[in-house]
Amino acid sequence: MFGLEALDLARIQFAFTVSFHILFPAITIGLASYLAVLEGLWLKTDRQVYRDLYHFWSKIFAVNFGMGVVSGLVMAYQFGTNWSRFSEFAGSVTGPLLTYEVLTAFFLEAGFLGVMLFGWNRVGRGLHFFATCMVALGTLVSTFWILASNSWMHTPQGHEIIDGRVIPVDWFAVIFNPSFPFRLMHMATAAFVATAFFVGASAAWHLLRGRDNPSVRKMLSMAMWMALIVAPIQAVIGDFHGLNTLKHQPAKIAAIEGHWENRPGEPTPLILFGIPDMQAETTRFKIEIPVLGSLILTHSLDKQVPALKEFPPEDRPNSTIIFWSFRIMVALGMLMIAAGVWSLVLRKGGKLYTSRPFLHFVTWMGPSGLLAILAGWFTTEIGRQPWVVYGLMRTADGVSNHSYTQLGFTLVAFVVVYFALFGTGFAYMMRLVRKGPHTGEGDQQRPGGPGRKRTPARPLSAADEGSDATTADLSKGN
Repeated sequence: MFGLEALDLARIQFAFTVSFHILFPAITIGLASYLAVLEGLWLKTDRQVYRDLYHFWSKIFAVNFGMGVVSGLVMAYQFGTNWSRFSEFAGSVTGPLLTYEVLTAFFLEAGFLGVMLFGWNRVGRGLHFFATCMVALGTLVSTFWILASNSWMHTPQGHEIIDGRVIPVDWFAVIFNPSFPFRLMHMATAAFVATAFFVGASAAWHLLRGRDNPSVRKMLSMAMWMALIVAPIQAVIGDFHGLNTLKHQPAKIAAIEGHWENRPGEPTPLILFGIPDMQAETTRFKIEIPVLGSLILTHSLDKQVPALKEFPPEDRPNSTIIFWSFRIMVALGMLMIAAGVWSLVLRKGGKLYTSRPFLHFVTWMGPSGLLAILAGWFTTEIGRQPWVVYGLMRTADGVSNHSYTQLGFTLVAFVVVYFALFGTGFAYMMRLVRKGPHTGEGDQQRPGGPGRKRTPARPLSAADEGSDATTADLSKGN
């Protein structure tokens, strides 16, 4: 069917589940740190706007965290069901790393999450802030271990192969493998940028509908400062990540660039657009800029970038896919930088909260960070092919011995269940976003929100709250 084999269905199934899962941790990482910042600012300034925003986003964080945990469990089981040969080969490395994630990050998050969500009126301010910070730290520790495991699969080191299995001999080398620092920084920063645009789009949406209050203004202001500062930093990190990839996975870079062969003595051009043809070994309809490929990828005007024809056909990643996924990621990144710069211009002119073209642009940019993460993840993982552990084990050798029918049935089941379950969760989360933050200086006894005295301390009951936002002194929200 559609020319697919059992291996293709196993890869599609894992890609589908990881694509759903990665969205939730990305927002969880960003929102956890955002909540820590909000509570810290509230403790320092005692301004009600920060407390209002904390309670608003903590509800959304709770829903997102729950969906992230559930979707992550499914992925872990797939290592044993669909990729048992890979688990047998590399489980002595990936197993302990994922276990460390549970023993450190998950326990840290779970231990303090209850205090963070339900302890607002039950513990002191200092302890509650500490709990929020520990949850934020836990999300980053989780990122550390997950990226350590995945990066080792891209640039494996610190091991020996004995009797056909990987045996770790240097855990420091295993964890801090060559690509790990760059991929960790790139993913963590991407989570912060994605969350910034999620928060910013929520604020812009409310402002476009006339819900202009201090909380909404503060949301937009903080989000755009984050975009202005962090989006350009992400571009720099991406450049270093690209240099590292060129060194350790040159075939991936060649496929990303759609670059098939070098001309003797000439620098490599940059192909802006085109359609790579894996069968014909060429990039059709290409638009290229001379020399720029060498300048961007090697930081020189004369060095050449490895070409796809320098690698055996069976070792080439699918350039047709990652050529475009990479460009989607870069294009979205440039739009994020543009949004940050535009916000600075409007801020200086006093029009940040009133420019409707800008607010519409930010609203549409809401999912841009998540889409960029997916595009980048596809580029990274498809670009690693045909290896599941780069240079050590091919993907075809790591899959379980399941039939086409079995994998096809489970793939359909996953699609149906995921869209039903997580689609409902996402719809509920968007319902909370549309409610908007409650505002009102000095209103300490209003209903709703985690730990409030007048209603049960259940974040999932928040959708039943009243949503009419009151207008207050807008100058206090700037």
